[in-house]
Amino acid sequence: MSTKTTSKLKPDGEYTIEQKEAILGYLLIAPAIVLVAAVILYPVAYNVYLSFNRVPISPTESPTWVGLSHYETLFSSAAFWAALKNTVVFTFFSDSLATIGGLAVALLFNRQFRGRRIARGLMLLPYVAPLIAVAYIWQWLLDPLYGLVPFLLTNVLGWSSGQLDLLNNAKTALPMVVLFDAWRYFPFAFLMIIARLQAIPSDMYEAAKIDGAGRLAQFKDITLTELKYVLGTVFLLRWIWNFNKFADIWLLTRQVQTLPIYAYQTAFANYNQGQAAAIAMVLFLALMGFVLMYVSWVLEW
Repeated sequence: MSTKTTSKLKPDGEYTIEQKEAILGYLLIAPAIVLVAAVILYPVAYNVYLSFNRVPISPTESPTWVGLSHYETLFSSAAFWAALKNTVVFTFFSDSLATIGGLAVALLFNRQFRGRRIARGLMLLPYVAPLIAVAYIWQWLLDPLYGLVPFLLTNVLGWSSGQLDLLNNAKTALPMVVLFDAWRYFPFAFLMIIARLQAIPSDMYEAAKIDGAGRLAQFKDITLTELKYVLGTVFLLRWIWNFNKFADIWLLTRQVQTLPIYAYQTAFANYNQGQAAAIAMVLFLALMGFVLMYVSWVLEW
């Protein structure tokens, strides 16, 4: 009798080898399952529960079931739609600028020149520097009294005759946040893109030159074609992360209200936990949609 057949025999009161291996596998992944359930599944389930209840301020009182009342209030609120618009505008433009900036820097550094390694390291500084440090540096640069940027715009270029407060003006705060986020996260796109650029065979460009293709044609037909999946991946990943962005905006200015900030203020400034849970559920569903889009994009490769 073969060994494979013998291993499937099950004496009374004993497990087969396959069953023991299966039990061992479940035991090995059990800590991860417990951790995921405690850190992710339980908070999500509890947030769903809160979104259908009115949560009292006093911890001694129990939540009151209100059904879809929070969602009805949310979708009829002008503040919610304004926050959603700000979120989409911030996410799209910051993501686009970071991706385009990363592509431009990657093309610039994809050639030999003296000091290239040092320059590449310096390009990563915005991404690796502590968030709170760079946020306060930007606040100092944009300060209406002592900032370098308002001084250049008013005294040197003459674009404004009065005091220029870019971060505390509702019209200019959002563009400043977009520029800050694009500057801080373009190194991520740079790293992804330059890794793919260096993997493109040089023979393709040499063949294109022989056929008479110029630099623009080579960039359009070879470079962009080879980079399209990387560019799509970078854009989708940054979209998922930026849509849920809180700390970068909150540290820089209080004049831009996105959905994460709107949920935070609703929960901890207005003490409306149920309404904030409904906002969080909208964010969660939107992010899950983006994640599924990203997964489908990857599977198409």
